[in-house]
Amino acid sequence: MPRWEPMLDELMAQRHRHLVAYARMLTGDTAAAEDLVQDALVTTFGRVRTFPSLIAAETYTRRVISSRFIDGTRRTASERRAIERMGVRESDSSAGPDLLAEHKTDVERALDRLTPRERACVVQRYLEHRSVEETATELGIAAGSVKRYVHDGIKKLNAALGTHSDPSAPVTRSVPVETGRV
Repeated sequence: MPRWEPMLDELMAQRHRHLVAYARMLTGDTAAAEDLVQDALVTTFGRVRTFPSLIAAETYTRRVISSRFIDGTRRTASERRAIERMGVRESDSSAGPDLLAEHKTDVERALDRLTPRERACVVQRYLEHRSVEETATELGIAAGSVKRYVHDGIKKLNAALGTHSDPSAPVTRSVPVETGRV
């Protein structure tokens, strides 16, 4: 058995549900989240990689999930702009985003208004309870960029939800987070 298989088995057994939940907060859709996690696992373990711990394997997989989500959103937006430039319209608007939005919660709809980077940063900071530095490391961006994306994202969420959260207020952790992230 290859050396990476036990790590993949352990990751699937212990952390798969958490990875899907994280991806679900990014995508807003369970099926898309499961696809995103599967794609990230293939990317993570598709090459000969060894990880010193389960935490390292999960951290790497989460970073792949974030990157794939952001890249996919950019690609979709680029394709949509190209279609609009060509003058093509969707033939059946009843099966489009309006119908899907009826089935989402207010928070999910508000998260949909954020850019991919804003959404990833807000999810990391407020839903995954990561520090600015952890978020920056996981997304591969500067800490100052994380602060800006979170600030802008919270302002948009406040406007969409009618709330008044302070985007510069510190985030408190309600659950312990494992240390030793890579």
